[in-house]
Order: sequence, then C-alpha cells, then structure tokens
Amino acid sequence: MWGLFGIIAGAVVIVLLEVPQLRRQGYHRELIVFSILLILGVGAACAKVLNAPIPNPDDWVAFLLHPLSTALKPFIP
Repeated sequence: MWGLFGIIAGAVVIVLLEVPQLRRQGYHRELIVFSILLILGVGAACAKVLNAPIPNPDDWVAFLLHPLSTALKPFIP
C-alpha cells in the first residue's frame, strides 16, 4: 500500500514540476503526450505494486506472427 502511495506522490511531484513550464511555453501537444505517457507509466507501476498480471508484449508478437510461421514452415528444410 505504501508503494502505491509513493508512486502517486512521485507522479504528483513530476506533474507539479513539469506541467506549469509546458503550459507557459505553449507546448500543448507535448503536454498531451507527457500526460498520456505519465498515466501509462503510473498505471503500469501501480499494477506491478499490486501484483496484478501484466501482459507481456512478446506474447502479442508471437500470437500475431504464429500464422506466418506455420505458413512458411513447409518451405524451410
């Protein structure tokens, strides 16, 4: 539980340090990208702290390429 609090507190500190500067300089697109990446990172970190099952991107790649692999298998000696 303390890990979750630490992650959220760290994210709040990062937001308080970065967002005012981005808004002052008029970097609206960068602010959107920053927000999306921060939310994804905080979400992944919270899931890790709570021992939630996190999908592995390698499994998705293997799932997508498996039909290609089986189609090409007869041509490989």
